[in-house]
Amino acid sequence: MSNSLLMILLVLITGIISGSVGFGIKLFLDQRSQIASKNAANQQINMAQERSQEILLEAKEKSLQFRLESEKEINEEKRKIRQDQSKVDSLRDKVEKQISDLDKEKLNISEQVKFVEQQKKDLSNSRDIYAKKIEDASEISYQDAKDILLKEAQEDIEHNIAKKFRFAEQELETKVEDHAKNLIAGAVQRYASEVVAEETIQAVSIPSEDMKGRLIGRDGRNIRAIEKATGVDLIVDEAPESVTVSCFDPIRRQVAINALNELIKDGRIHPARIESIAEKSRRDIDKTIRKAGEDATFESSVKGLHPEVIDMMGRLKYRYSYGENVLQHSIEVAHLGSLIASEIGADEKVCRIGGFLHDIGKAFTHEVEGPHAEIGADFIKKYEMDPKIVTAIREHHDSDFSAAESFIVAAADALSASRPGARRDSAEAYIKRLKDIEEIALSFGGVENCFAIEAGRELRVMVDPIKINDDEAALLAKNIVDKIESSLAYPGQIKVIVIRESRSIETAQ
Repeated sequence: MSNSLLMILLVLITGIISGSVGFGIKLFLDQRSQIASKNAANQQINMAQERSQEILLEAKEKSLQFRLESEKEINEEKRKIRQDQSKVDSLRDKVEKQISDLDKEKLNISEQVKFVEQQKKDLSNSRDIYAKKIEDASEISYQDAKDILLKEAQEDIEHNIAKKFRFAEQELETKVEDHAKNLIAGAVQRYASEVVAEETIQAVSIPSEDMKGRLIGRDGRNIRAIEKATGVDLIVDEAPESVTVSCFDPIRRQVAINALNELIKDGRIHPARIESIAEKSRRDIDKTIRKAGEDATFESSVKGLHPEVIDMMGRLKYRYSYGENVLQHSIEVAHLGSLIASEIGADEKVCRIGGFLHDIGKAFTHEVEGPHAEIGADFIKKYEMDPKIVTAIREHHDSDFSAAESFIVAAADALSASRPGARRDSAEAYIKRLKDIEEIALSFGGVENCFAIEAGRELRVMVDPIKINDDEAALLAKNIVDKIESSLAYPGQIKVIVIRESRSIETAQ
């Protein structure tokens, strides 16, 4: 039992010692942990203090740098202000100097005015003295001399007025003549093109001479049937394997051509077959005309036209004027008129439609009397279109216009017609006129070279200065003018300039 008790006491003492040791260790560890935490906190505080010092130093440096930069900018602005002030001072001094110079100039002018007034006064006195002397010497009073001078001046003025009146009269006669020519040309143009051979006839190829004979028929009955059915003239000559179709109406001519091609292709040629083929060809041409009109309206961006108007425009597919296809010309005028109208603020729709329809009168045959502009305007008027469009069609060949749209359509018409290649025949006539003018000048002796410029309105002639003197140069110009007036027909006026130049050239060695 004593051993047991001793064992229990030993265990208790061991437990108490172990607990005391454990409590001491825990207490030591806690104190150590507190010391470490305190040291860490102190370290963080020290680091924060050091960082705050660094931030403070950086702020001071930035503040110092900003102040230096601000001072630099302020100094630069002060420098610019001083420079501007210097410029202002300089300008002020300059202005003051100019004002001073102006004052001096004003004073000088004032003195000059006084001097001129005095000279004028002296001159007036001298004139009176000399007039008195002249009166005494010539036995003519001052008033009589004045009346004589006024009479001569009046005669000169009347002479000049008469010359100008004569010139205006000649110009008016020229314009009237040109207008008459235009009227005649318009009538001829509607009936046939300028170059009849090119625009009124067309050859059709024949595969063989036997086929040509079959086209003629016994006693010419087939060819008479073709001419009767189509309304054209067939010319059968010695040209091999071809027959010529002649007609002023381009549509009838095209019907005949199509019918002939169909007959040649089919091979069955007799009067009944000819009538059938001609009627079929006429229907095909009508379809072609309608399609051409519709295509043209689509290409021109023209909408709302009556079908009969479209058909009439399609007829222009086979109409030519001065070598230019009228339908294509109408499309160009429509586009040009629309562009011009959009630029100047006019009615674009009126200009487009008016430009497209301006030559519709040319689609009518020569049986309809009147200018094509009047015919076209009267035709369009029946379909209750905009009166401005009708007016533009009617006035596109006039010189006076009632509206801006009429002027634009006329201008677009002229622009399309003047396009290079549009009217080759006019260009050829123009070149021929220039050559004729130059040849007239070159026909005179002493002329070295000459040039017709300004579209033939001016002729510059270079002469040999040895052969032609100044007086002869003036006479030469008059002689050239006289020969041009007597030999050529030309619009407007032609100015002849004779140039005589002499040069002395030496070379220093």
